Amino acid sequence: MNLVKYVLGICLTIFLTTSLAARELPDFTKLAEEYGPSVVNISTTAKKTKDSLRGELPKDNPFKDGPFHDFFKRFFDNEGNGFLEERPSTSLGSGFIISEDGYVITNNHVIDDAGEIIVRLSDRRELTAEVVGADKRSDIALLKIDANSLPAVKLGSSENLKVGEWVLAIGSPFGFEHSVTAGIVSAKGRSLPSDTYVPFIQTDVAINPGNSGGPLFNLDGEVIGVNAQIYSRTGGFMGLSFAIPVDVMKDVVDQLKNSGKVSRGWLGVLIQDVTHELAESFAMKKPQGALIARVLPESPAAEAGLKVGDIIVTFDGKQIERSVDLPPIVGRTKVNTTVSTIVIRKGKQEAINVNIGELPSEEDIKLATAAQGTANLDRIGLSITDLDDKKRETLSIVEGGVLVRNVEEGTARDAGVRKGDVIMMIDNTDVTDVIQFKEIVTGLGETTVPVLIHRHGSPLFLALKVPANDR
Repeated sequence: MNLVKYVLGICLTIFLTTSLAARELPDFTKLAEEYGPSVVNISTTAKKTKDSLRGELPKDNPFKDGPFHDFFKRFFDNEGNGFLEERPSTSLGSGFIISEDGYVITNNHVIDDAGEIIVRLSDRRELTAEVVGADKRSDIALLKIDANSLPAVKLGSSENLKVGEWVLAIGSPFGFEHSVTAGIVSAKGRSLPSDTYVPFIQTDVAINPGNSGGPLFNLDGEVIGVNAQIYSRTGGFMGLSFAIPVDVMKDVVDQLKNSGKVSRGWLGVLIQDVTHELAESFAMKKPQGALIARVLPESPAAEAGLKVGDIIVTFDGKQIERSVDLPPIVGRTKVNTTVSTIVIRKGKQEAINVNIGELPSEEDIKLATAAQGTANLDRIGLSITDLDDKKRETLSIVEGGVLVRNVEEGTARDAGVRKGDVIMMIDNTDVTDVIQFKEIVTGLGETTVPVLIHRHGSPLFLALKVPANDR
């Protein structure tokens, strides 16, 4: 009898525990039912341009009277010039309605280079959409369809989103419309290599091809993100998905509606993380901030007096813990705004006011960062230049370093530096370019520092005796 009571007690405990756990799990049914109709399927059609074939159909056509005449005729025009037929290519994605009068959000990469965009609503209507505007840097596109009284989502805010919070995605993975998946927020403020101006929301919500552009909801039914990317080694979902914060989306949408383009703040620096070793060399108690590795010429940073080697620890009152924190904050800053920036320079904090400029096009930035610099450093007897892409490929150097153009009488020659060497490091600091290298040498006192060079593909440390600075 006692054994029976014991077993019954265990069963009751398991039942109550299971029931309690079930009650604590969120119920997404009402959310999916209410806001599912606001999510749309987006298909695009792009036409390939005609590509010339090699050769021409001979005027004395050997196939003219043969059985293959009609077949070969398809690939040539009336003048005998070869071409490939235009064949439409299609892509699928998701989107969501943000207003009753037909404004729709999706990803830029979903509609990029599209010839025609079709939006399929939950009631099976298919409408052609026009692109109001698109922003490649944030991967947001704003579409407009000709319809009224549409079911629109409720936009929330990503500012107060917490790690561990439940979220839900609705989209069309692999074309399966209105698929619902759920998970939690894994992290906030993630920076991806190709998207430095978006502080992504990381989740473990199952996202697959076709989900791009769909909404990410919180438990209140508010859109707090736009599903955009996954991290995968297989091409499929692996538990890492990324969404664009809705606050970023709303700013982009407002600008696209008002001006048709997106304007971002620009500082004009190349930055890197502060490692433990670098923090120690800069006399910092802990690694923090964004270390300036290069200041672009004629940029807001250059005009404000920011220098290579400065570490930005505060920007517009916001703490910069890592280098990835800086670009999104700068990008959201209004152009022509004067911002206070606190940097660590030579072990001391300095406040510098910077007048923020407008972020140039990607092409202009590439030209500015790729521009080669040269310098003559008479103090140590060196003439150096930046490495171009061709030289990097020849020397198998991916990034950093300066090329020694000439070695004069001086301490560099005494140390063993030769013409053609690539200086990769000086005084335990990686060399990024001519401007930074010159700044480092100028800031050195009379001392001996280690220099790492690459010579014929092999690394070699040399001891460079730096003389007193006569400047």
